[in-house]
Amino acid sequence: MGAGGQAAVHHGGCLCGAVRYRLTGPLRAVINCHCSQCRRFHGHYGAYTTLAQANFALTRQDGLGWYAASPTAERGFCTRCGSSLFWRPVGRDNISVAAGTLDAPTGLETVGDIFVADKGDYYVIDGDRPSRPQGGGDALADEIRALKSGA
Repeated sequence: MGAGGQAAVHHGGCLCGAVRYRLTGPLRAVINCHCSQCRRFHGHYGAYTTLAQANFALTRQDGLGWYAASPTAERGFCTRCGSSLFWRPVGRDNISVAAGTLDAPTGLETVGDIFVADKGDYYVIDGDRPSRPQGGGDALADEIRALKSGA
């Protein structure tokens, strides 16, 4: 919550402005995903925050395209400038937003890495962050949040 009890509002979009969005409510801390699909979609690993789909609104979608990357996930991008924007699991009520597409200041921090077993061979992952060999970004973020709160 922001000052005065108002929910936090974040805005963001693609490089050319043909896709813009508004996020309301809490955002999950950023998790880096090193899976091969994220690396191909972004040209490097993906850095995502996540929120409930109900708290996500497109304010401009002239260039928005969706690609069915697998039977269980879709990836959103700008068809004009090529920006990688979103990842959403089919049949779930959340959406992941590429952290680099958020307008500053974000107030977010990167807290962990997933799919590290699939990472590219051309870089090293910072060993100071918690990581998982496979998926589970939301569970990892929950564990980190609990550790920080002393629960």
